[in-house]
Amino acid sequence: MSPRRNHRDRPERDLDEAMSRRGIEYVRDDPDGEFTVRHLSGETSDKTYRCPGCHQEIRPGVPHVVAWPSEGWGDAGDRRHWHTNCWRGRHQRKPNVERSRNAPRYG
Repeated sequence: MSPRRNHRDRPERDLDEAMSRRGIEYVRDDPDGEFTVRHLSGETSDKTYRCPGCHQEIRPGVPHVVAWPSEGWGDAGDRRHWHTNCWRGRHQRKPNVERSRNAPRYG
């Protein structure tokens, strides 16, 4: 009798190098619109981005999400880089009001 196998044989995925660098892209239909979403591993990022969810920096090498509206193809100016958790929780977040340093804080 042969030993028991606890896993199924999984076919190897052949991803070309460009696709693995670029990330896997899909279209997501949300209540706030239809977005094209790409998950990036961060290996090839060489720039620092500002997350629109938390307004913190996404440093090079950090895995993150790039999203843009699907309508009208979305040019490079419409693309936003998000922390993965910020992208997932963007519907639960309250609006963040940015104030200058000298602005009074009420409420």
